[in-house]
Amino acid sequence: MIVVDRIEGEVAVLEIDGTTVDISAKALPAGAGEGSVLALTLDADAQRDVAAQARQRLERLKSRGPKKSGTLVL
Repeated sequence: MIVVDRIEGEVAVLEIDGTTVDISAKALPAGAGEGSVLALTLDADAQRDVAAQARQRLERLKSRGPKKSGTLVL
């Protein structure tokens, strides 16, 4: 069970099986607040969509090639 323990400014503290985890309060679903019980679901379709979008972004970046000007020193 995931419970919103408290919200401290922009941080939501969740309690998951006795352990607390801090997340951005913006990541909470609309209407969730202190004491709310959250459900976590795995959406395989959404997971595939996100992976496909990441691959497309990577391909777009690869197709641009390196910039001709400037030098990046690591």
